[in-house]
Formats: sequence, structure tokens, C-alpha cells
Amino acid sequence: MQDYQCGICGYLYEPANGDPEANIPANTAFEDLPADWVCPICGAGKDQFTAVV
Repeated sequence: MQDYQCGICGYLYEPANGDPEANIPANTAFEDLPADWVCPICGAGKDQFTAVV
């Protein structure tokens, strides 16, 4: 699974960790996050994230 980085604040979404504060379990792919999920740091939407290569 691919990591994704927020283009606004630099937060790195790592599927291996999920997002515990938003009740997103570990091993949840970025593509499988709810459409209304936002960056836990700055509140940016999923459209502000890019894949880390």
C-alpha cells in the first residue's frame, strides 16, 4: 500500500498505521478512506494528497 502526503502541511498518511483518531484501522489503503476524511493536522481534503514515490 502506498503512502500519501498532504500538499498543505506535509502530513504523511501511512496505511500501515491508519488514523486512530478518526477510527481508521491500520492497513486501510488511502483509496479506501471515506470520501469525507480530512487531514488530521490541517483539515485538507483527500484531493490535497499525493502519492509518495
